[in-house]
Amino acid sequence: MTPGRLNALTDGVVAIVLTIMVLEVKIPAEPTLGAVMEVMPFLAAYLLAFIYVAIYWNNHHHMMQSAHRVTGAVLWANHALLFCLTLFPLTIRWVDEAGVTAWPTASFGLVLLGASTCYLLLERALIAAEGEGSSVKTALGGGHKEWVSFACYAVALPLAFVSPWISVAFYVGIAIFWLIPDRRFEMRG
Repeated sequence: MTPGRLNALTDGVVAIVLTIMVLEVKIPAEPTLGAVMEVMPFLAAYLLAFIYVAIYWNNHHHMMQSAHRVTGAVLWANHALLFCLTLFPLTIRWVDEAGVTAWPTASFGLVLLGASTCYLLLERALIAAEGEGSSVKTALGGGHKEWVSFACYAVALPLAFVSPWISVAFYVGIAIFWLIPDRRFEMRG
């Protein structure tokens, strides 16, 4: 399989995830501020999940443009990442039903931690597929951004049981951290 075909598969799954997420969006029951405020936690969760899926898709695309070889390990790491991304609609639905409470907020964090882990595994699998001279390895350098994010998710997840809003602040902060353009692959391309 070529990196292009793996990108096409990922594009299809991401499109489905985004479609399912938008189908979960509920409009306010009435045209009033109170009704709008009732759906705001869900809309905020939807926006954050959308941003995260977009971040993973963007970074995946950039990384795969540098990749030249796809192995079985790369395929499985990519599938694991896609599995995590498909869980976003479930977690935002739970936030809609239970509010910004400990368990739904922690589940969102668990999905983020899982996606982060799988993305790191995908990076390592691509590097292993191409060897030490890998263009992916050259572009990533030490992968500090990925490791900082992973550590923050690991801290934020249990904090959901102390204060879900602290965890949400971590999740938003990490998303902002990734919204700052990551030029590592673009500089190589």
